[in-house]
Amino acid sequence: MDFINTIGRRKTSVARIYVKPGKGEIEVNERDMSEYFPSPILQTIVKQPLVSTEVDNKYDIKVNVVGGGSKGQAEAIRLAIARALCEIDSEYRPTLKKEGYLTRDPRMVERKKYGKRKARRAFQFSKR
Repeated sequence: MDFINTIGRRKTSVARIYVKPGKGEIEVNERDMSEYFPSPILQTIVKQPLVSTEVDNKYDIKVNVVGGGSKGQAEAIRLAIARALCEIDSEYRPTLKKEGYLTRDPRMVERKKYGKRKARRAFQFSKR
């Protein structure tokens, strides 16, 4: 096995990941994960599929992620990692499915409509 690559998306973020056997290093946009995501919560989100399948020190992961904010990017990476783990070993699938890591979250920002201030918020109305 050379490496496995998968894609994860969330809101407007797209994460492409490359997984190969290694010692558990995660590199995001050519920087260490702890440098790219200083928040421990976001680091936890990224590692969730690895921890739940107990393989957090078996694979090196290289990530290219673009678009969106930091939380959307972290969740896009989480989906991509979960998909890659299913490609590596199909026995991980029930665990990841139960935790909800294989589900693509379809929620997106609703577009702004004409005649409105935001997507649904109307301009202030006054009788006189």
